Amino acid sequence: MTPPSIILVEDDPPLRTLTARALQENGYLVRPAASAPEMWIAMENGPVDLILLDIMLPGTNGIDLCRQLRKKSEVPIIFISAKGSEEDRVLGLELGADDYIAKPFGTRELIARVRAVLRRGGLERQHGEVRETEAHFDGWVANFPRRELRSPSGAMVELTGAEFDLLASFLGQPQRVIARDRLIELSRTRLGDASDRSIDVLISRLRRKLTEAGKVAPILTVRGVGYMLKAEVTRA
Repeated sequence: MTPPSIILVEDDPPLRTLTARALQENGYLVRPAASAPEMWIAMENGPVDLILLDIMLPGTNGIDLCRQLRKKSEVPIIFISAKGSEEDRVLGLELGADDYIAKPFGTRELIARVRAVLRRGGLERQHGEVRETEAHFDGWVANFPRRELRSPSGAMVELTGAEFDLLASFLGQPQRVIARDRLIELSRTRLGDASDRSIDVLISRLRRKLTEAGKVAPILTVRGVGYMLKAEVTRA
């Protein structure tokens, strides 16, 4: 099986070299880039499974690059930045990033986060152990092996890896209140802990995508506790 391919967008030459080496030593194919133009060229040179995207880049910064990428692709994105505040993590989520790692970071943390994000897309699953199964709720259909969501009208709804994992968490425990910290654990959202707003932003994104034809999304807020999927769920 071909190893996952990662584009590393980092303008600091020593850090780019060290990060690329760490990824390669752990079995990943790496295409380095130092700027936005180089990233777009790298994307044309073959399939991309993940983008490691520095925020502070010369010219077009990582924030604007993420916006542009999300208009064209749902490729997983991990932001890397010297800034590690809650506001930065929330902004990353709002833009559609799958994770956020603050500088300085160690090799073990980097590889753990890369593996977690790739698992969301099934790129590191072995032997096809996931069962062929679907979940139906309020006319929506979630296909777990393909990680796809179809609306009641039959349209495909694009979800990021983090959004699909969050939806899967709700579908696994329908009509039950799930605490915020438990949702973070279940959905493997690593952009912060239960004390910040990361999970709330992710919930908001998922709700927007589950809203169709004026219908309210079936995710309720239980103040002071967490969230609940109020719809009945059947599996096929």
